[in-house]
Amino acid sequence: MVDAAQIREHAEVVGADGVHVGKVDRVEGARIKLTRKDSGEGSHEGHHHYIPMSLVAGVDGGTVWLSANADVAVTFEEEGDGKPTE
Repeated sequence: MVDAAQIREHAEVVGADGVHVGKVDRVEGARIKLTRKDSGEGSHEGHHHYIPMSLVAGVDGGTVWLSANADVAVTFEEEGDGKPTE
C-alpha cells in the first residue's frame, strides 16, 4: 500500500488507463478527497468526492496512479457524506 504522505495537494489522480479522474484536495484517513472542480456533473456537481486509498497503485512525481481504469474508479467515489455516488 502507498504511504499517504507521498500524496500531495493538487496532484493529478489518473486511472490505470491514464485518464484524468480528479485532483487531490487532501488525504483524509483512508480516502483521497478530490477538489470540487472535479466533482462531476448534475446532482453531483459542487460536492467533494473521495477515492479510497485502496485504489492507489502508486505515486509518481505529481501524479497519483490508480489500480483501476478511470471509468471503473469513479464507481468507487463517495460523496462528502460518505455515501457512494450513483
